[in-house]
Amino acid sequence: MPRTDFSAMYCSLARSLNIVGDGWTQLILRDLFLGNRRFSGLQANLGISKKVLTERLDVLLGEGLIEMQAYGESGGRFEYHLTEKGSELGPVLLALMAWGDKWVSNNKAPVKLTHPDCGATVQAQVVCSHCAEPINFDSVKAQPGPGMPEAERQRIAALKMNWAVKSANR
Repeated sequence: MPRTDFSAMYCSLARSLNIVGDGWTQLILRDLFLGNRRFSGLQANLGISKKVLTERLDVLLGEGLIEMQAYGESGGRFEYHLTEKGSELGPVLLALMAWGDKWVSNNKAPVKLTHPDCGATVQAQVVCSHCAEPINFDSVKAQPGPGMPEAERQRIAALKMNWAVKSANR
């Protein structure tokens, strides 16, 4: 069954999920972050079919999240490396991992992450880019941005959506 296409929605989350919302894609990215860069290594570690792995790598290549780099003397073999665009997904995956450690693994993380600079055990946290305080949907207000067309602004206004998200409304 084909996945739903969110590319026409005026929502950065929806359009991002179009690219990286598939579970296999996220696991491939995880392995690339951890240094598993060869097709055979990805296939063996993930237990994924060659067809599915090829399809997911093609999407990541096409979207500019990864690039192929030759290795070996013959130059006929390739590794997959994250681009700057792909590397910026690291915090997203770390945040999802922290959520899974707490809610899926009952606060018993299968993998311990440490910060090499200070040696501390760490978990990802989303913070305000201005004041560095932790944020979530209870502490932010959504407003139409410069990328939202006027027709979409009017559609949202007609729905009387409360863009100011408050925990009392939940």
